[in-house]
Amino acid sequence: MKQPLVTFLLVVSLAALFACSTKIPNLGMTDGRFAVCPDNVDCVSSQATDAKNKINPIKASGDPNKVMVDLGNAVESVFGGKVLLTEGNYLRAEFKSSVLRTMDDAEFYYDPQAGLIQVHALSRGEFLDFTGSRDRIEEVRTIFSGMQ
Repeated sequence: MKQPLVTFLLVVSLAALFACSTKIPNLGMTDGRFAVCPDNVDCVSSQATDAKNKINPIKASGDPNKVMVDLGNAVESVFGGKVLLTEGNYLRAEFKSSVLRTMDDAEFYYDPQAGLIQVHALSRGEFLDFTGSRDRIEEVRTIFSGMQ
């Protein structure tokens, strides 16, 4: 009776260890584009063309400085959210999950002419494929929309 529980806990612990220990993915923009979502991780992007990875950009308007401050506040309002970098209209953040303590990375780019914040979020854990990235971006969207 105890052996299945011990085995289960060991597997969960190892999965969490692998998920947390993966390195930070290559982030940033090249020619106004985020990196393409890898096939083996939970990833969403407003620039993706496939249904699995596609997510709508976040609507925004107004002064870029205010938009970026509001976006940063929205990110940090999500459990485990932390802004790591804000440069002009670009923001990079990470999220730590509450259950397995896995890390997700997210990046945002505000295009004031289009009135949109482009988004790209992906899990560092290649072995755990959940919908955390999409859920977190939707939570950021809801919080940010309430600030506009």
